[in-house]
Amino acid sequence: MAKAQFHKNQKVFVKTVGTWAIVEKVMPQWAKGIDEPIRVYYDLGLGRDFAGEELQAEVNERAVVMKGAENWRVIRARNKAKPLEECANHPYPGTHPTVVTNEADWGGWRVPAAEYDLHPERIEYQARMLANAPKMLMILRTLVNYAKIESDLPPEIATLTTEATAILRYIDQEIHQ
Repeated sequence: MAKAQFHKNQKVFVKTVGTWAIVEKVMPQWAKGIDEPIRVYYDLGLGRDFAGEELQAEVNERAVVMKGAENWRVIRARNKAKPLEECANHPYPGTHPTVVTNEADWGGWRVPAAEYDLHPERIEYQARMLANAPKMLMILRTLVNYAKIESDLPPEIATLTTEATAILRYIDQEIHQ
């Protein structure tokens, strides 16, 4: 049994031809007495019908990020500037948080030791918030996409959606210099 992999008006790359095309028509091939199509072909306006194996969907970079490609996490860095006795009042004595934003355990957000000494609980909170930023971004995108589909939203959700849209617009803006 076959299921459609692509839909009408979707942009696809045609591997056998080496070009991009738009799916004009989805054409399932049915057999008598079977509830599902046995094959699905696609009319791309290129002179012949194509099978799903010959096509590749357009990759959306933003969708990759939404699927969890960003794996930010908090690691503990050793406090080299102060002995353990001087920082016994910290939530994690002898260490401070570092938010790592790439696959290796380097690159990301760090805080100066002097700032951590002033407000260690606040810095721990900020580290947890920063590490979860990609997940929160995904939730905002999901909310905005849901609001586009659903027309009858409660006023509270509509307000949240408006704020989420503004936040996403700010995050996604391109920098022009």
